[in-house]
Amino acid sequence: MTKRLLLAASAALALSVPAFAQTAYDVPALRDAALNGDTLAWDITEGLTTEIGQRLAATEAEGRARAWAVKKLTALGFKNVHIETYKMPVWVRGEEKAEVVGPSAQKLTIAALGNSGSTGPKGVEADVAYFPTLADLQAAPAEAVKGKIVFISHAMTATQDGSQYGVFGGARRAGPSLAATKGAAAVLIRSIGTDYHRNPHTGVTSWADGVKPIAAAALSLPDAEQLERLFKRGPVRLKLLVTPQFKGEAELGNVIADVPGSDPSAGIVLIGGHLDSWDLGTGAIDDASGVAITTAAAKHIMDAGQPRRTIRVVWFGAEEVGGFGGEAYAKAHANERHVLATELDFGADRVWNFETNLPDSAKAIADRLATALAPIGIARSRGAAHGGTDVGPVLRNGVAGIDLSQSGLRYFDYHHTPDDTLDKIDPVQLRQNVAAWTAMLAIVANAPEDIGSVPATHE
Repeated sequence: MTKRLLLAASAALALSVPAFAQTAYDVPALRDAALNGDTLAWDITEGLTTEIGQRLAATEAEGRARAWAVKKLTALGFKNVHIETYKMPVWVRGEEKAEVVGPSAQKLTIAALGNSGSTGPKGVEADVAYFPTLADLQAAPAEAVKGKIVFISHAMTATQDGSQYGVFGGARRAGPSLAATKGAAAVLIRSIGTDYHRNPHTGVTSWADGVKPIAAAALSLPDAEQLERLFKRGPVRLKLLVTPQFKGEAELGNVIADVPGSDPSAGIVLIGGHLDSWDLGTGAIDDASGVAITTAAAKHIMDAGQPRRTIRVVWFGAEEVGGFGGEAYAKAHANERHVLATELDFGADRVWNFETNLPDSAKAIADRLATALAPIGIARSRGAAHGGTDVGPVLRNGVAGIDLSQSGLRYFDYHHTPDDTLDKIDPVQLRQNVAAWTAMLAIVANAPEDIGSVPATHE
C-alpha cells in the first residue's frame, strides 16, 4: 500500500472513532465474549433469588434486596451507587381459600390479586355469576351481578411477542373494579397465564376512584376450567376466604449505579429492570434476570473502557404493584438529559428481534445495531420501541428508546406464579441476552450521532 493510501486509511479510521470517546469498542468481540463466556448475569440472578428470595414491594425482604444490590453494584466497580427513596401504600397477602359448596363440593386453588380487598375473617358464600369475557361483564346489568361472586374467564394463548397479555390482562386489571361497581360480593378471574399447572397467577388490580376494594383472586387454569365445566351442569355456589391487608405507607427505593461517560453533554443512556417481585415465587424471570442481564452488559462495557455517554443502571422498586419506581425516577431526574431509555422485564429467553424509536438524526445507530445483532439471530422489526412500566415515564417526555424483544412462548407459564424460580432460567439463552445488550450499549453509548428528542407520548 502506498504512503498516500496509508494516510487516507488512517484518516478514515480516525473519522470512524469519535474524538471525544476514550474507547473505540470492538462490538463483535464484546458481543461474542458475552455470548460465550458471561457468568455475571447468572451470578446476579442466582444470588438475588437465593440470598433474598421473594421481594414484595415495601416489605422487609425488598429492603434487604436493596441493600444486597448496593453491595453487589459497588463491588462490581460501578460509580455513584445509591438508593433513592420514596413512599407507597403497603399491601400484604393473607389467607386464600375457595371451595365449591353443594353436591359437587371441592376445593379450588387461588391467589389474591395485588390490591385485593378482604372478605373478612368469616369469608363470603354466594352464588357465582359467570362471564366468559370481560366484555360480557361490561354488558351485564347490575342485577345479574349484585351480591354474587363474579367469575371472569378469557382465552389467552402463548405468543412469541406476548401481545395477548395486554388484551386479556384487562380481566385482572379492570375486571374487579367493574364488578364492584355493579355490586359484586367478590371476584375470581381465570389466571392471566398460559400454563396448565395448578399454580394461580397473581398480579395487581386497580380500583377506580371512589370504588371500595372487594376480595379479588385468580384461579389456576385447571381450576378455572373446572369451574366452567360445573357451570354447564347448573348453578354454582362458592365459599371464598381472602384476607389481605393494606398497612399504610412505607419507604422503599430505586437502586442507581453509573458507568460515567467521557462527554457529559452527550447525555445518559438509561437501562435496567425491577428489583421487586411478587411473593409467590422467587422472582427469577420477573425480574431478577432483567436486572442481571442489563447490569452484566453495562459491566462488560465498563471493563472495555470508558464510553462517551454515561450508562445508568437502575434496579427499579415497586414495578409490580403500580410502577412507583419508574414514576419516582422520572420525577427525581427530570432535569437531566436522557438520550435513550430501555428496560428488560420479560424473562430470560432469547432475544429474537429489536425495535427502535430514534430521531432521524440517529437512524444510522439502528443500522449499525442490525448489523451487530444479526449474527446472534436477532432481526430488525418495523415496529417502534415503546419501553415498559419502569422507563415509560422517561420515554413519555420525548426520550428515544430501543426494545430488545425476547421470546414470550414460555414466559406466561411462570409469570407471577410459585413457579417463577431459578430453574426456569436457561443459561445459554441468558448469555445470548447479555450479548445483545452488550452490543447495543457499545453502539449507543459511543455513537457519534446526536440522539435528540422524539415526539412525546401520552400512553
